[in-house]
Amino acid sequence: METQGITTYTLIEKHGINPRTINNLRHNRGVTVYTLERLCNILGCTPNDILEFIPDE
Repeated sequence: METQGITTYTLIEKHGINPRTINNLRHNRGVTVYTLERLCNILGCTPNDILEFIPDE
């Protein structure tokens, strides 16, 4: 986001991402696949650029 000049304000106001979703991302809570797809389209990236899978032990 930083390298593209996209702020959380831009995600909320311009792209219609719910502020609760931003909060969930900041606190490592779950988001829907639909939200992940929207973020990838906005940022021009893949899911691997946004999240990391850590299996339960």
